[in-house]
Amino acid sequence: MNHLLAGLDKLHDFDEIIDVRTPMEYADDHIPGACNAPVLSNEERVLIGTMYKQVSPFEASRAGAALVARNIARHLETTFADRPQRWRPLVYCWRGGKRSGSMTLMFNMIGWRARQLDGGYKQYRRATLDALQTLPRALRYVVLTGPTGSGKTRLLHALRQAGAQTLDLEELAAHRGSLLGALPDAQQPTQKRFDTLLAARLREFDAHRPVYVEAESRKIGALELPAALLQAMHQGECIDVRCSRDDRTRFLQQDYARLFDNPDWLKAQLQRMVGLHSRDTIQGWIALVDEGRREDLARELIDRHYDPAYARSSRSHFTGLTQAMRVDFRPNDEDIAEQALALIRRRQ
Repeated sequence: MNHLLAGLDKLHDFDEIIDVRTPMEYADDHIPGACNAPVLSNEERVLIGTMYKQVSPFEASRAGAALVARNIARHLETTFADRPQRWRPLVYCWRGGKRSGSMTLMFNMIGWRARQLDGGYKQYRRATLDALQTLPRALRYVVLTGPTGSGKTRLLHALRQAGAQTLDLEELAAHRGSLLGALPDAQQPTQKRFDTLLAARLREFDAHRPVYVEAESRKIGALELPAALLQAMHQGECIDVRCSRDDRTRFLQQDYARLFDNPDWLKAQLQRMVGLHSRDTIQGWIALVDEGRREDLARELIDRHYDPAYARSSRSHFTGLTQAMRVDFRPNDEDIAEQALALIRRRQ
């Protein structure tokens, strides 16, 4: 299985990908589609690591082998009890060492055609970072620009439903991109997980067709975009998405419904904006939340936060902005699908 990661499509040659690292390592990031069958639990790995340093490598190896054997036996009796004789799994751990080697050996002794991933997750991670430097440059981007509340994300979703290739960075990042962009019912993935999901998405695209993407800054919440992707987006074609102030106000009330429905959380997010705005201004916005005045709060945010921030932002790095096609978008209308189709036809 030499140079497996030189062509990541070869991962699909296996019936199943098995990550034998701890649940904590798996949650941090894993190969897309991999299932977690840890040969050491989070606590067991700490215990063996401590024993290795404080007692001796030999005692740690002996104790670790016993734990690994028991855990593999349990997986054979449960997780993998129904796998057929011709099953072909790919097994990996952190560096392609003892943990994945132990399970691979046991699988092959049973008669399954198991393979161990050379270099383990560490090598996969290196391949992911390499891919994020090369894949973005092979694609043509159509960047949706425009002030907050103009419905760029809604337009992006409509373009996807219309058959266009779209890259929804905010969906991958579980964040809407602004100071109020955090989702009250979802945590952002780790940086490693975001990188993996992004690389997987980029591999799906047809380089002969454009990729529609929303303009983003260097960071979405706590996550950082790859430099190569940002550079490629900055050099892409731009579409200036505009809509009326009334439409933006209505749209923000819908788009931020989850925030408005969780007033304590929303007020905590507004408090984080102290420094960008005076305490009196923030307290005024919090009062609007307490009074349920959603429309007034939406207008305040547009007039006193989003539009001034958009005016201050440097958009000079988008080289196609001066020739951008202007699109008057109506994000609250029922004909969003038709508007997206009209945009695709207009570009052709």
